[in-house]
Amino acid sequence: MSDEQETSAREVALANLRRVAAAVLIPIKSFDLAKGRLGEALTREQRSELARRMAATVISAANGLSTYVVCGDHAVADFAGSHGSTVIWREPNGLNAAITDGVTVLGDEGFETVIVAHADLPLATDLSWLATEETARGVVLVPDRRNDGSNVMALPTRTGFRFLYGPGSAAAHEAEAARLDLPFRFAPHAELGWDIDVPDDLAVFDSDFQSDSTGIRGLAGGAEIKPTPTTGEVAP
Repeated sequence: MSDEQETSAREVALANLRRVAAAVLIPIKSFDLAKGRLGEALTREQRSELARRMAATVISAANGLSTYVVCGDHAVADFAGSHGSTVIWREPNGLNAAITDGVTVLGDEGFETVIVAHADLPLATDLSWLATEETARGVVLVPDRRNDGSNVMALPTRTGFRFLYGPGSAAAHEAEAARLDLPFRFAPHAELGWDIDVPDDLAVFDSDFQSDSTGIRGLAGGAEIKPTPTTGEVAP
């Protein structure tokens, strides 16, 4: 490749990486009701504390992007406000309805792109790489590590996209993008792909963290959680 071709390719890449008007939307339900499927491993108090800590991690991962929390719970709303997020209040009516309403609000506020991120991603460190021209035109989806769920999804705000969270949502969202003739890309990511739903998912934490009867070791005590190594390609 000639120097001129390399320069042209670099310019195209930089243009595609131009930051767009994007915001992070995080749906959060009641902390007291969070993570019921972890009941065999954690007490209710531990599950609530775990949910709070993970939500704070995801908010922090916005890395300067505006963050919005859509919720219908006063404790969650107070938590979101104390962590610098704007609250979009919606009475509980299901995850898909809450996200749809949140995306509509963000579109009305002038955001080109919305990055929908679940609140149970303990390894999340950066979501801002999704705020590019690619996601102002099409859909980029970070699946869970089983390639079934939609842990993070970035897309334009004003497309009429139908959110279809639930089992098999990654494939369902790919089909929805095709219905709307939107470009679509899977973006597997070792950190953002690890969510916490069932006891086996807790392996990402220190192996003995749930054995502390006084609370979640490394969480309730305020110490840092040290993730175990994960495998898989990490997106930029």
